[in-house]
Amino acid sequence: MIDTRTAPLAVFALRVTTGGLFLIHGLIKLLVFTPAGTAGYFESVGLPGALGHLTILAEIAGGIALILGIKARIVSAALVPVLLGAAWFGHGGFGFNWSNPNGGWEYPLMWAIVQASVAALGDGAYALVPSTRQARIPQPA
Repeated sequence: MIDTRTAPLAVFALRVTTGGLFLIHGLIKLLVFTPAGTAGYFESVGLPGALGHLTILAEIAGGIALILGIKARIVSAALVPVLLGAAWFGHGGFGFNWSNPNGGWEYPLMWAIVQASVAALGDGAYALVPSTRQARIPQPA
């Protein structure tokens, strides 16, 4: 059974936490690895370099949108393929464990499942621009 009183706050916590992580990862790609370095890495694993630039944009814009609650269901769903790509192309050859050199694939896969869950659950509490109208679940008397 879902506790309808606390579920919106739980989704809010997931939304803000994952949004913050996306923002940080995108900013690291932008400011530390640089767009050229990120594009070069994408090319080194057989992907188009432009996909690196799109990933930076998706992570920064998506992170901000999640933190603020701007169309969070849609943003979460759109970020799932980014995470699955990270699991497959970025970390797939390094084994299961995230503590392996170059990281493993279980962390981005878990993160993809969390984002899919946020997309399924809804925007949560304190969303500035909800994705859809949230149905009100009648409370028992």
